[in-house]
Amino acid sequence: MGTESMGLRESKKQETRQLISDHATRLFIEQGFEQTTIAEIATAARVAKKTVTNYFARKEDMALDHHEEFTATLARAVAGRAAGESALAVLRREFAAAVERCDPVAGFAGPEFARMIADSPTLTTRLRELHDRREEALAEALAAAAPGDSPAIAPRAAAALLGAAHRLLFRRIQELTLAGEPNERIAATVAPEATYTFDLLEAGLEAGFGADSEGSADA
Repeated sequence: MGTESMGLRESKKQETRQLISDHATRLFIEQGFEQTTIAEIATAARVAKKTVTNYFARKEDMALDHHEEFTATLARAVAGRAAGESALAVLRREFAAAVERCDPVAGFAGPEFARMIADSPTLTTRLRELHDRREEALAEALAAAAPGDSPAIAPRAAAALLGAAHRLLFRRIQELTLAGEPNERIAATVAPEATYTFDLLEAGLEAGFGADSEGSADA
């Protein structure tokens, strides 16, 4: 009974968090991020102002409420890759799958959401921070599996290159979204561009961060 009560309580918390995020994002789109107050969000969600700040320490995280998933995606893919699969190979494959399903985490968030971010200096800055955090998490995952004879800077160098590629492709999706292209056409455009981008990285990264000769995964 106690476990069930805890589960219901946690479910209610998640519902409240999502409710606040949904109303906040709607107001941000309608009024602009900087112009929308915490009090307005609380009123729209029918909760106390303190409830809003309890669930969201930062106003921008009400709009970018999947930030934890975003920052973890690359590191999680690398940490969970199959034996013998390189970091580049798994990230290339994962990105292709994200494009195919038009995943919002990859940038397919729709024109209104993309415009909301583009029009807000605060959200634009926060998104850059999230890209940086994602790259840092990737570097940690690469370092955990790096060969012992690799230079100390190798995981960070590889993460910087892979992170830059994902950052570029994310911006490309946003650019096409803001230009009014539908998701299907964006996916058709970005898929070959992603192949080209990852191909540029392949020679350098496979040399130091590929699969080893015995088939076990390194970085």
